[in-house]
Amino acid sequence: MSERPLEVRPIFVVSDATGETAEKICQAALSQFSQDKTVLARRHYIRSEAQIQEVLQEAKSRQGLIIFTFVSEPLRLKMREGALQSGLLAVDLLGPLLTAMSHFLNSPPRSEPGRLHRIDTDYFSRVEAVQFTVKHDDGQNIQGVPKADIVLVGPSRTAKTPLSIYLAQFGYRVANIPIILNIPLPKELQKVDPAKVVALIIDPQRLMEIREARLVKLNRRVAGYADMDAIVQELNYCRELYRQNPKWGILDVTGRAVEEVATDIMGWIRRADPLR
Repeated sequence: MSERPLEVRPIFVVSDATGETAEKICQAALSQFSQDKTVLARRHYIRSEAQIQEVLQEAKSRQGLIIFTFVSEPLRLKMREGALQSGLLAVDLLGPLLTAMSHFLNSPPRSEPGRLHRIDTDYFSRVEAVQFTVKHDDGQNIQGVPKADIVLVGPSRTAKTPLSIYLAQFGYRVANIPIILNIPLPKELQKVDPAKVVALIIDPQRLMEIREARLVKLNRRVAGYADMDAIVQELNYCRELYRQNPKWGILDVTGRAVEEVATDIMGWIRRADPLR
C-alpha cells in the first residue's frame, strides 16, 4: 500500500507594500517547523477591499493561512472580518504593534504603505556612495570627479581615504586627490563646484611623525617622504594652491579624529547646499 503524499498547505503573505518584511518574519517562524508541508504565497500591493476579497476567496479555496501587514486600519479590519466569516485563520503582524506604539508615543501612525521600502532605498544609495568613493580614491578615475558630492584634496597622510569612506556611509559620493609637490592638480577639478572641495592641512611636525611611522610599518625608506624640509615645502605648496582657490573649504586635521573632521566637512557642505 503506497503512502499518502504530504499535503502542501499555502501560507498567504498579504501586504499593502512589497510584503518582504512579512515574508521574512514568516520564514523565521517556519524555521521552527518542517517546511516541506507549506509554501509561501506572497500577495503584495493589496490596497482595496476588492483585492482583499479576492485573497480571501483564494485562501478559502486552498484552505490556507493568512499572514497580513496593512498600515491602513480599515483594511486590517476588513481582512480580520473577512477571515472570520470565511472560517480562515489570519494573523495581523502589524496592527497590534502600531496600536501599542501609537499609545506609547501619543501619536497616530502615518498609515503610509511602503515607508520601509523607502528606507531600503536610502540604504542602497549609501552603498552606491561607498562604491563611488572606493573607485575614486587617491586620484583614481579622475574623469569621474565632477560627479562627486565632496572632493577632498591634501598631501599624503592627511586621512583623505578614511575620511572619504566615513563620509560615504552618510550617502556622500566622495573623491579624494593627493597634492604632490610641484605637480598641478588635474584639470577635472576645475569642473567641480568649489563649494564641494575641502582642502586638508596639517602641522608639519605631526605629518613627519605620521610618515615616519608609516615607513617603519612598511619597512621602507623613501627619500624626502618624512624629511622635515621636504614636508615644509610640500605644505607651502598646498597653501599656495588653497590661496589660489579661495572658495574651497580648508580644514586643519592635526591631532583630530576622523569623525570630528568629517562632521566639520559635512557642516561645510550643508552650508553650501542646505538640502543635503
